[in-house]
Amino acid sequence: MTTESPRWFTSSYSSNGGQCVEVAPNLAASQGVIPIRDSKLQDHGPVVTYSTTAWSAFVDSLKR
Repeated sequence: MTTESPRWFTSSYSSNGGQCVEVAPNLAASQGVIPIRDSKLQDHGPVVTYSTTAWSAFVDSLKR
């Protein structure tokens, strides 16, 4: 079995010197989760994982 690795993405709107979060949306289809981490703590910080349903609700609330 192959485990897919997260491919981290930082928004193009985040040009503030690294004070942002990164998401790995590539895991949504295969694993049903969206991992999120602090861009300043890439190698040793925590990763918070949300279900795709919770992430969609969060993004939709931001758009409203």
